[in-house]
Amino acid sequence: LSIEYLLALLFRLPATFSQYKYIHLHQFTMKLSLSILALATAANAFTAPVNQPQLAALKMADEAAEPEVPLMKVAEKVPCFGATPLIGEPKFIGENYWDKITTEWGSAATGQFVQAAELKHGRSAMIATVGFAFHKLGFTLNNISPHEYLSVTQGVKFADLQAMSPIDAIHAVPPEGLAQMFAAITMVEIFELTHRGGKLAEDETVAPGLQPGGLTGDLGWNPLQIKVTDRRRLVELQNGRAAMFAISAWVANEAVSGSVPLPLPW
Repeated sequence: LSIEYLLALLFRLPATFSQYKYIHLHQFTMKLSLSILALATAANAFTAPVNQPQLAALKMADEAAEPEVPLMKVAEKVPCFGATPLIGEPKFIGENYWDKITTEWGSAATGQFVQAAELKHGRSAMIATVGFAFHKLGFTLNNISPHEYLSVTQGVKFADLQAMSPIDAIHAVPPEGLAQMFAAITMVEIFELTHRGGKLAEDETVAPGLQPGGLTGDLGWNPLQIKVTDRRRLVELQNGRAAMFAISAWVANEAVSGSVPLPLPW
C-alpha cells in the first residue's frame, strides 16, 4: 500500500480515489515490479560464469598479497666475559640482567658498551684507591716533591693538603687544578671516540666511539708490548671491581666515621 501511495503522490493523484482507479493503479504497480524483476534476471544471464579453478587462483593471489605476520623472534644468548671465580665453577653474578640488556633492551653491541663502561669505572677506581691509600699512609707530594706549593697564586701548600683528610684535600684544590684534571680526562675520552686500534679514523663519517660497539675501553696504549691474554683481562676486570667496592667503603667511612665495620690500615 505504501508503494501505491507514493505513486499516487508522484502522479498527483488524490489521496482518496474510487475503486476503479485503485484497481488500475494496483495493476500498474504489479506490471512495473514484474518489469524490473525481468530486467534484473536478463542482466544476470549475461554475467560471465566463474569456475572453481579461477576462484582458487584469486584466493591464492589475495593470500600472497597479505604480508605475513612474523612470529616472535627468540634472540640468542650473548656470552659475557668476566665470570666471578667463586667456589667451584666460575659464577656470573647478574646474568639475568645481562641477558635483558643484550636480548630484550639492546643487542650484543649494547653489552659491549656496558662492559667497556665497567672496565673504565674499574680503572678509575683503581687509580682512586691508590691515591687515597697514599694520602692516608703519608706518601704525599710534600715529602717527595721539590716544590712546596701546589698553587703559589692561591697559597695552597702540599703540606696543608697532607694535613687534611682526602675528601677535604680534594675540596681545597683550586678550580684551576680541577680544570686540569677534567681536561686530561676529556683528552682520553676524545681519543677513544675518534680512534680505532690506536689510529685516527679519518675516513669514517661517524666517530668510532659513536658506532654500535665502538666503545671497548681499549685505548691501544701498550708501550711495554705486553701480550694481552684472557687471563690478564680477567685479572684487570676483577681488580677493578674490587677497587670500586674499596673506594666506596673508604669514602663512606671517611665521611661518616665508623660506617664501615672493618679494620682499616690507617
